[in-house]
This record gives sequence, structure tokens and C-alpha cells, in this order.
Amino acid sequence: MRRRSLLIAVPAGLTTLAACGDDKSDSSKASDSPSPSASAPSAAPPPKIVDGPLPAVTAGTKFDEKPTIAKGSGEPSKQLAVKTLIAGSGKTVAENDFVVANYLGQVWSTGKVFDNSYDRKTRLAIQLSQGRIIDGWRYALAGKKAGSRVEMAVPPTWGYGSQGNPQAGIKGTDTLVFVVDVQDTFNATSSAKGEKVPQDDADLPKVGTNTDGKAPSIEVPKAAAPTKLVAEYVLEGDGDEVAAGDSVLVQYKGVLWDGGKEFDSSYANKQLVSFSLQQVVKGWAQGLTGKKVGSRVLIVIPPKLGYGDNPPQGSGIKKDSTLVFSVDILAKL
Repeated sequence: MRRRSLLIAVPAGLTTLAACGDDKSDSSKASDSPSPSASAPSAAPPPKIVDGPLPAVTAGTKFDEKPTIAKGSGEPSKQLAVKTLIAGSGKTVAENDFVVANYLGQVWSTGKVFDNSYDRKTRLAIQLSQGRIIDGWRYALAGKKAGSRVEMAVPPTWGYGSQGNPQAGIKGTDTLVFVVDVQDTFNATSSAKGEKVPQDDADLPKVGTNTDGKAPSIEVPKAAAPTKLVAEYVLEGDGDEVAAGDSVLVQYKGVLWDGGKEFDSSYANKQLVSFSLQQVVKGWAQGLTGKKVGSRVLIVIPPKLGYGDNPPQGSGIKKDSTLVFSVDILAKL
């Protein structure tokens, strides 16, 4: 069993997408390296945001380049030091958003790098909510714009507290330095924004094309369910194609072919979902592979590529059910 990345928690609803018979219902690609997650909600008051001191970035100074950061000099601030190294012009980050970012973290006093996403070549979807991420990130990134590079020095009060993070070699007295490249930001009202594609097949479900953040309608025809996987654009985006080994950030809604009853929805949960395509049912993995970021995709999954005779308990899915999904691909991680 691969361990869940410490940075990302499993959102509600993901269990009905996870492949049966495993324990891989992570919400991102698994990683054995520590990340700035929070083990419990913090009771610390909000910090004062100060300009420094902050160590210099000595190499990799461009946006989305792996940075090299000098060791901290002297005593760090006891408050949260934050500096925008590169100012972006994209959407503004708000608390509870999912921020898609690359980042590197190291210890102030030693310069030891304890985690970075650049070497993994996998961006992370980081939710800025209390209890999911250390408070330093919440306060430092809120209000920044996508396309920004942000450096921060996080003292223990808004990091891991007096307990530190032994797994990462972080002591309870360590101030942590991060450089974060904010790629994009999404929230529970985010939608695909692609071009409408004709839905002309009367034997397939029709999916709504609204892009207002509300759940699209799914109208299931009174016809026999297809026996093969269906994966068709409803809205076709212009982003990168998703590969079989990628992780994605999505909005989705799932209904049963028989009766059209909704059994799961990120819209209803008010919670975006991120996961690796290697961790979900075959119908999802095959249906999203090759599709473009920014798209809304209709996926019809026959039982053999879904849950077959072993649906998740409490899901409302009967044995040998054909499943219908609308999936908005917001980002490739």
C-alpha cells in the first residue's frame, strides 16, 4: 500500500470513485516525502505578516523553475515573513481554494530541503483550509494571484508547532522556508470553460453545458445501456491532454443509468476532488485519458469497468450497474 501524500486529504465522495479491492483512495499521487499538511486545526491567532528576513533565492529564479534557496542568516522573524518574488496576474487566491502549485521547503537554520514537488514533476492541489494545510500557507497565499512566486518563512507557531514533524526531520523549534509557484486556483464553484460539442446521439445521456459552477443536468435516455465505455466531450477545452499516469483536479456528478438517480457529486459535497488516474475505477481512468484540461466529459461506464458485482457499501449503487458521469477536468497535476 502506498502512503497518502501528507499534503492532500481525501475529500468526501472520493470513496465512490476508488478502485475496488485496494487502499489507494488518495487524492493525489502518493508520495513518500513529507509535505506541509496540518495534523489538526491550529488554535494559534493570525500572525502579523512582515517583509522579512527571508533568505535569497540563488538559482532557479524564474517562475516554475526549481529554486535554490540560501540558508537562513541570523534569527528568523517570530511572525510570518512573506514576499512576492514574481507577481502574477491570474485569479486571486482565497481561503478554502484549491491552489495548484509547485513548491520547495527547507529548514531555515540548516538549509536542508525536506520536500519539493519539482523533482516529482507533479504539481499539487493544495486546499487552503484550516486543518488541511499549515496555517503559514493559508495566511501567506490568501490574496495572491495565480502566476505568482511567493517566498515565506513560517515559524513553528504557524507551522508544525512544538511537536515539529519528525518524519521530515523538522524540530519543534524550526522555522521553515518555502518558495511556492502558484499555477492556478479553483473553488467549489469552478467549471470547465471549453467549447460546446454537439450531443447528437439519442441513445446517449445529454449533459448540461452551464459553466456557472452549478451541477449540470444529466438526462439518461430510455434506451439500453451501452456495453462498451463511452467517453465524449460535452465541452472541449484547449489544455494539455491527460495521460494515463497523471493526477487531475475535477468537478463531477454521477447518476445511475437505470432511473437516473444521483449517487455522488462534488457539487453536492461542495468539495473539489483530486486523484491519480491509477487510483480509480477503470472506466474513469480510460475515459479521462487523452482528454484535454478545461473540458467537460460524459463518461458511461459498463459494470465490468466500474464496480461490477461489488459496489461500495452505502453508495446506493446496485450490483452490475451502468454508471453515468459528467466530469469537468479543471487541472492536470
